[in-house]
Amino acid sequence: MNYKLIINAIIFLLIGIFLGIYSGDLRGHSNDNLVDSVQTEVKSQEEMDASPQPVNESAQSSCENAITKAVKMVSPAVVSVNVTAVREYTQRNPYYIDPAFRKLFPELFRDRKYLEKVKSLGSGFVISSDGYILTNEHVVENAVEIVIAFSNGIEFKAEIIGVDALSDIALLKISSQNLPYIKFGDSQNMLIGEWAIAFGNPFGLFYKRQPTVTVGVISALHRNFGKLVSNRIYQDMLQTDASINSGNSGGPLCNADGKVIGINTFIYSNTGDAGGSVGIGFAIPIHRVQKKLDDLKLKHKVDRNYWTGMYYSNLNTYLARELEYKKNTGIYIARIERGSPAQKAGVKLGDIIVKVYDKPVKNFTDIENAIFLIDPKVGEKLKMTVWRGGREIEINIVLEKRMRS
Repeated sequence: MNYKLIINAIIFLLIGIFLGIYSGDLRGHSNDNLVDSVQTEVKSQEEMDASPQPVNESAQSSCENAITKAVKMVSPAVVSVNVTAVREYTQRNPYYIDPAFRKLFPELFRDRKYLEKVKSLGSGFVISSDGYILTNEHVVENAVEIVIAFSNGIEFKAEIIGVDALSDIALLKISSQNLPYIKFGDSQNMLIGEWAIAFGNPFGLFYKRQPTVTVGVISALHRNFGKLVSNRIYQDMLQTDASINSGNSGGPLCNADGKVIGINTFIYSNTGDAGGSVGIGFAIPIHRVQKKLDDLKLKHKVDRNYWTGMYYSNLNTYLARELEYKKNTGIYIARIERGSPAQKAGVKLGDIIVKVYDKPVKNFTDIENAIFLIDPKVGEKLKMTVWRGGREIEINIVLEKRMRS
């Protein structure tokens, strides 16, 4: 009998039994740990589902900034101005090119004029809790019905309280109380590069929805366009690159504090307003609007029917030498009416106008531009600096209502 083989077999058998027990022990511990791990993960997920998610709150909080806060503040007070207006159209007679027919039958072949109701829209914004609304005059021109729509879908019929076509401003009123409104900002101390947020109703997208918001900066200040073909005067305008399109007219231009600094009015475009924004838009500074609000509320218009009673003419070399004035160009006082505001203020014949409202004057255009820029009204002062006898004198003429001739 081979005892070595038996001994080796017993040894291998013991080793196999030992390894089997150890392996089974390892498998048992591993399964227990896996179950514990899965249970822990399930418990953690349940706790997370039951508790608020700070990660989402943090993400939402990180999206808030001065712009979004201003938009949230201003949007409820922005309105859509839906207008039904009456416009006159001329229909050219097809036989217009034949003068013989027109001469023989003038009534039959004359051009036809007819009135038609047309619908248009613009933007506006509430400036007081009792329902006063500002917009552009050209938005409500010739209107027979105006409907104001808020973003929550509520609508009101509006009446025109006052308009100033010259400066393109209209004040409307709706019958409601406790309305959200926008506060006035400081448009006289704007900085180029300051945030500008435009609100409005471009292309009618606003209706029963939130207003469209575009963001840019104040691109330039004090843009002057003088008197346009429409007989409107646009002076001291704010320029912005915040996108403004058809339908934005009358909406507010706000700063990052959520205060209105201007009324969006017109744009530069390759094909006119209908062509869309090319990054250059203009707004009427709100301080120029505030100046007219009392007149619009109480008188329904801005009273510019003032007179000064003085008349000026171009200075020439001969007059300059007679007055001992060293310059050969300028404007001098040629006539003063007795009892006029100019006479009361101390204006003298031969006074040479040097400045109007601190703006240098060399010709008639300079005077007109300076007056257009300030846009004075009855009761206000016309501030002039005149040269007289070798020195400059400041004169303030109180503008009086023009007397009927």
